[in-house]
Amino acid sequence: MKKVLVIKSSIFSNQGQSSKLVDHTVSSLKKRFGDIELIERDLSVMPIEHLTAQTVTAFMAEDSADLSIEQQQEVELSNTLINELKSVDYIVLGVPMYNFTIPSTLKSWIDYVLRVGLTFNYTDTGPVGMVNNVKQVTIATTRGGLYQGTPKDTQTNYLIDTLNFIGINNIDFAYAEELAMKDVDEILRQSFKRIDSLIEVV
Repeated sequence: MKKVLVIKSSIFSNQGQSSKLVDHTVSSLKKRFGDIELIERDLSVMPIEHLTAQTVTAFMAEDSADLSIEQQQEVELSNTLINELKSVDYIVLGVPMYNFTIPSTLKSWIDYVLRVGLTFNYTDTGPVGMVNNVKQVTIATTRGGLYQGTPKDTQTNYLIDTLNFIGINNIDFAYAEELAMKDVDEILRQSFKRIDSLIEVV
């Protein structure tokens, strides 16, 4: 059975347009593979605390006994998120654009899973990713305007660079743009078609 990690980062939870694209992606994966095992994180429902100096210190500590209870909990959460990441075949990310960037809740998830010695290592020849189980990532991103392929699209390269850094290289995007300017239903329909075409070949 295929295992899928689903991450929604819309502040509107399941009502967000990016979440609708995520749900369609999951449905498409079910049609492609039959039963799948889902790990779902809705970051608007269960947000991850933003990175602090205390958190970084905890992540780098060799002995957890010296950490405060709060720091131990942060390390435990990070370990859980990393274990989820390392256990799945596919990842589906819902990423709306807020003020030209990704949601801060998604950035927190990234900060908790990028840990030296666990998801990447530094070597004499540079950093090496340690997450080699993920076959494909589908990123459903929604924008009010038209940004794909322009300097204002700060999401695409950032997410590619971040995932590549930990060893994940097979990344596809389904964009739903101009949602504040044109017919939303039609834009979503076109994005659904794009998602279906991506899933057909995973």
